[in-house]
Amino acid sequence: MKTIILFATKYGAAREIAQRMASKIDGAVTHDLKQNGTADITGFDCVIIGSSVYAGSIHKEVKTFILQNKDALQGKRLGLFLSGLETGEGKKAFDNNFPPEIVQSAKAASLLGGIFDPKKAGMAERLIIKAITKKSEYIDTIDDSKIEQFAEAMIA
Repeated sequence: MKTIILFATKYGAAREIAQRMASKIDGAVTHDLKQNGTADITGFDCVIIGSSVYAGSIHKEVKTFILQNKDALQGKRLGLFLSGLETGEGKKAFDNNFPPEIVQSAKAASLLGGIFDPKKAGMAERLIIKAITKKSEYIDTIDDSKIEQFAEAMIA
């Protein structure tokens, strides 16, 4: 089964997740939609799409790609992941950012954790994260066990 993992990221957490996931799925390739908003998915059986979430929204490149490829995506083995510091399953974020038919057709949909690096963030972002998490240092909540479970669900 040929797999492509599409993602968009601001500071690299979604890329990190995509790379870790690709290492668990034989032959999987990754593609950054922020660098190139188009991708030909016709040769792939499995399509995994991920994005970091900021202020409750995913990247516009991911939204655009999904809207332009909605019919083709429903014919694939589809997985959706989000990257963020929120805990839980992120159901609200999926419902608010993806068309319902895409969420319903996904074999797996999960929030897989995130990274906050104050060295990469602007002053406003550092203040927001500190207000929300009560922390101002480097935070990494990427969950390798969830990535493993996600990858297994996609290839099962």
